[in-house]
Amino acid sequence: MPGGFQVIPPAIKTLIIANAAIFLFQMSQLGPLLEIVGALWPLDSHNPQGLTFKIWQPFTYLFLHGSFAHIFFNMFALWMFGAEIENYWGTKNFVTYYFVCGVGAAFINLIATAGSPYPTIGASGAIFGILLAFGMMFPDRYIFLYFLLPIKAKYFVAGYALIEFMSGLGTRTMGSGSNIAHFAHLGGMIVGFIYITIRRNEWSIKRLMNNFSLPKKTKGPKLWKGNGQSEEVPEAEIDRILDKISSKGYESLTAEEKRKLLNAGKR
Repeated sequence: MPGGFQVIPPAIKTLIIANAAIFLFQMSQLGPLLEIVGALWPLDSHNPQGLTFKIWQPFTYLFLHGSFAHIFFNMFALWMFGAEIENYWGTKNFVTYYFVCGVGAAFINLIATAGSPYPTIGASGAIFGILLAFGMMFPDRYIFLYFLLPIKAKYFVAGYALIEFMSGLGTRTMGSGSNIAHFAHLGGMIVGFIYITIRRNEWSIKRLMNNFSLPKKTKGPKLWKGNGQSEEVPEAEIDRILDKISSKGYESLTAEEKRKLLNAGKR
């Protein structure tokens, strides 16, 4: 892993601490009230308490969990798949993506579960968006299913998406009160795919415009070396590296290309 990268980057560390603190609060006597106010209640919900959807719930439901196993596996997946993404995208882009997926998953889940009496809680919608991003960034990276069976990330993500779709469709058709929000999971992946596709197109257009722009007198990005000196790297070189990541994944970069990209990002 390139120097300067963190095992637990700041956004992931903050999210884990915040989720853990709120989960402990859920264990207190005021926990049920927090869940009533913050859970994602379906549109036109038919429940004995008459609880309905509120505008803040697509955000607050991400920080509530139903059990220790629920929060543990969500936070473990957030760290396992999200650490590299935050390191390479940067904290600001990662946080934006996380909440776009989580909130987007909430609205897709609202459409799919309208009239249901069951609320949705948990960060799973955002986590599945992170899983999708990992599969798109590192498609040929091997994931060990059940810690034994190696499978490429792209197939793992595609398989998971298919399972969630079929499970959600079955739950919807049979009217089951499943405690798994399959449409929230699938929604996080759909929103993540749309977001990444749009951003990639923006980057491609921006690079295309730069290629056709008039030459500038300003110097290109500088990469700072450990001895305090710097070397200039043309924008074309950075664009080439980004295009390579987009087409072949981060793992295709050489050690020198990783170093250039990392240091250019710091500048």
